[in-house]
Amino acid sequence: MKISLFITCYNDTLFPETGKAVVRVLERLGHSVEFRAEQTCCGQMHLNTGYRKEALPLMRRLVEVFETADVICSPSSSCVAMIREHYAQLANEAGSAALCDRVQSLIPRVLEFTELLVDKLGVTETGAFYPHKVTYHPSCHSLRTLCLGDKPIRLLKAVRGLRYVELPQADQCCGFGGTFSIKNPDVSAAMLADKMQAVASTGAEVCAACDNSCLMHIYGGLHRQRQPVRVAHIAEILASEEPK
Repeated sequence: MKISLFITCYNDTLFPETGKAVVRVLERLGHSVEFRAEQTCCGQMHLNTGYRKEALPLMRRLVEVFETADVICSPSSSCVAMIREHYAQLANEAGSAALCDRVQSLIPRVLEFTELLVDKLGVTETGAFYPHKVTYHPSCHSLRTLCLGDKPIRLLKAVRGLRYVELPQADQCCGFGGTFSIKNPDVSAAMLADKMQAVASTGAEVCAACDNSCLMHIYGGLHRQRQPVRVAHIAEILASEEPK
């Protein structure tokens, strides 16, 4: 299968290894991956901050770039949620029936990385080896909007050498929320403190998630407290191999 990678601007700028990991996993499973260099931001930050008009041209650009792709994969629950939950409404507000049709055609082909593996490709075993104790933080968009359920956990449990440990109160937000953490720093910090306590209580070496935005927030707090816990996007864990 030919799969088009929507890496998202956040990952491309701050976490390029995640995109490389997605490619390694998919190619290991026998698929080809293309990267359309014209891609830009999905417009999520603009929309969430109230700039709906500014989000519209970014939506148009993404539709133009990917409308000929058979399958689009993104290692970001929040960006996939943006496309799936808000693009149809934005297109309708633009007053273009043609754009609405193009968006409706695109949406079913945009999949988050773990749901692509489990639902589309029927895979839980990726051939990974990761000899570490790992817990998993389900981001709000992955949990409540995309409803990924236990798909990421099933993938992690299938990794050779990995010891999975449940995260207490896993459904609680880490407090990042994009611009929420900037506009409401005290509330965000309190939510982060609860999440860090939950992560530390597991004794895990690594905290995994499907969104690097949450992981950056969690790691920042853990690092400031000098907690010996690393973070890793699930794609990087699934791409890992046993040393030869």
